[in-house]
Amino acid sequence: MSLTISIVTADRTVLERDDVTRLVVPGADGQLTLLPGHAPLVVSLAIGEMLVHAANVAEPVAVHGGFLQIVNDEVNVLADAAERVEDIDEERADAARRRAEERIAGRLEDIGEADFDLVRAQLSIQRALLRDRVRQRN
Repeated sequence: MSLTISIVTADRTVLERDDVTRLVVPGADGQLTLLPGHAPLVVSLAIGEMLVHAANVAEPVAVHGGFLQIVNDEVNVLADAAERVEDIDEERADAARRRAEERIAGRLEDIGEADFDLVRAQLSIQRALLRDRVRQRN
């Protein structure tokens, strides 16, 4: 038995497989493991690492929110954004992390800065750290 998975974003299909033996996903309320025969479920996704286990290999996918549905061993993921290891540009991710860290440091020093969005900077750091974690798996 296996799961069929499709991970899509608004602009592309990130991954399609029909030989998945186990799927570990970052649910909004915590990490979930899905196996063949799982009960139907719809769950919102957090920013985190999804591990797609197939052919004795765990393929990491960086997922930046969205929704997952599983019915009859078919898993459909509609992600706000998702990246496989080969999609991650290391220099770009590091630069984004550094910019976000500088913005947060500047925000903490100058609380009066009106145009700064602290939450966006924190999310940028979270996404950059996720990219680093996914990239380091390979």
